[in-house]
Amino acid sequence: MGILGMPGSDREKGVLCRVAGPVVEAEGLRGARIGDLALAGESRLIAEIIRLDGERATLQVYEDTVGLRVGEPVVSTGEPLMAELGPGLLAGIFDGLQRPLPQIQKLSGHSIFKGTGVPALPRDLRWTFNPTVEEGERVEPGDMLGTVQETTRLTHRILVPPGVLGRVAEIRQGSFTVEDTVALVEGNGSSLPAEVRLMQRWPVRQGRPYGEKLSPATPLITGQRVIDTFFPVAKGGTAVIPGGFGTGKTVMEQTLAKRAEAQIMVYVGCGERGNEMTEVLAEFPCLVDPHAGVTLMERTVLIANTSNMPVAAREASIYTGLTIAEYYRDMGYDVALMADSTSRWGEALREVSGRLEEMPGEEGYPAYLGSRLAGFYERAGRVRCLGRDRREGSVTIVGAVSPPGGDFSEPMTQCSLRAAGTFWGLDVNLARRRHFPSIHWMMSYSLYDLGEWFAREVAQDWPEQVRLAMSLLQKEEELLEIVQLVGSEALPDTEKAILQVGRILREDFLQQSAFEPVDEFCAPKKQYWMLLAILTFYNGLVDALGRGVAPAKAMSGPVVGEIARMKEIPSERAEQEVRALVERIHETMGSLREEKVRES
Repeated sequence: MGILGMPGSDREKGVLCRVAGPVVEAEGLRGARIGDLALAGESRLIAEIIRLDGERATLQVYEDTVGLRVGEPVVSTGEPLMAELGPGLLAGIFDGLQRPLPQIQKLSGHSIFKGTGVPALPRDLRWTFNPTVEEGERVEPGDMLGTVQETTRLTHRILVPPGVLGRVAEIRQGSFTVEDTVALVEGNGSSLPAEVRLMQRWPVRQGRPYGEKLSPATPLITGQRVIDTFFPVAKGGTAVIPGGFGTGKTVMEQTLAKRAEAQIMVYVGCGERGNEMTEVLAEFPCLVDPHAGVTLMERTVLIANTSNMPVAAREASIYTGLTIAEYYRDMGYDVALMADSTSRWGEALREVSGRLEEMPGEEGYPAYLGSRLAGFYERAGRVRCLGRDRREGSVTIVGAVSPPGGDFSEPMTQCSLRAAGTFWGLDVNLARRRHFPSIHWMMSYSLYDLGEWFAREVAQDWPEQVRLAMSLLQKEEELLEIVQLVGSEALPDTEKAILQVGRILREDFLQQSAFEPVDEFCAPKKQYWMLLAILTFYNGLVDALGRGVAPAKAMSGPVVGEIARMKEIPSERAEQEVRALVERIHETMGSLREEKVRES
């Protein structure tokens, strides 16, 4: 096997005749196909054929083309960019072409030399394979042949590859490398049995097959109150996080990668700053996954394609991460893909499109930007996997968008909105007021109806409480505009109550610290009880004001401070302590009403 798992034999040869940044042209590549990989120049730079005109081929190069000369050779490999899929992916750190960065560092130090080729999966590492079928059994694509214990908590399921069907002629148990054959399957329409190894290879731009796409009906619990309560995303759903500079997109993506309740996490740093990826690389191995009790890296795959890396590789990094996510989905796992940021991907498309002299669309982006984004987000979903055991798995995609100047009308944001089911809009003004997460409740939305799940699993009145809280936030927004004109003293008491409770919802419920151990993750049960306490205070406040209690007296008191400190209560004690707080709120408001009756 050659670089990136490509065949060692040369298929078609040509010569470079034009070099324009990451886009080059070659002559003489007869028989080449769109999407095939090629090795350009004496340094054998990795490139992809993106246009054919007779014997002239246009290629986008995934590495730095400085020093490339006209007349140097170009060799077509005869196959597209492939991902290596097998044991050893978890806890791996790869670049956009799935080259393992720790191994490259051992070879070349802190730089990636041109043409550097290292297999994605280690060839010398041996894995213990335990068969789950016997010789003579009939199998079909997606059936489980056996298992490998990839990490301390995750079992890697070795599946029959797509296109392989028949009877198990031989299956072996023991210690193998990813290239060793562990099973032979006869009857695949060929006289020779199909060899099944621990490793598969799959073209990254082609979605992996599945049995049936299912309706997303279960939320991906993120532990973020503003998300889970008001704008939830389903397992197998899609979400976009647009926001201007400094609004917290990367912190939000990293928080979701740390705490979201997915079994596998794929984090793609697409064109992000190197120091941000450094934080991830330094922090994840030290943090413990609270759901599994192991380090976060044991359930995480990192794709690091920073802003100083070649621009064309940004597009490949998105598809490489997505293919890895689909591979673990096929095993029956729930996978979350964090893409930070898709805007850098769009910039790469725009740059390459400009080099190709294509007709530009809005703001210089290629005309096919919308269809390319839709194709990316459509590969998310909750599916019934291939195989007879009817496994279910999901891929949830969360993509950050970096609109210039925070302008949500720019093409990348608008195309993402059309393709995604959840919109978490980050607001610059909230970020300036140090309100984080800076997701604005008036511009965000979720198209997933998950109220039935929350009513069944958390509390029966969850949907009603959420609707009431959202209506209060909307009314508060309207009243704040009036207050700017006439002042708060001109408002009736009931509207003053809305302003008071709206402020509590914003400051004590929606605000959440990503750096506080207790507050960084809020379980749905705790979210419900916090919301119930706030709304109980609101209902008691309205009742007290209606009976003539003075607003200043009704809106103050010890319970207001206790409500503000609810976020400091650990999740395991939240129901007990907040239930007691709700009782104290009832008692406080009741005593105010009785005191007013005695006065009258």
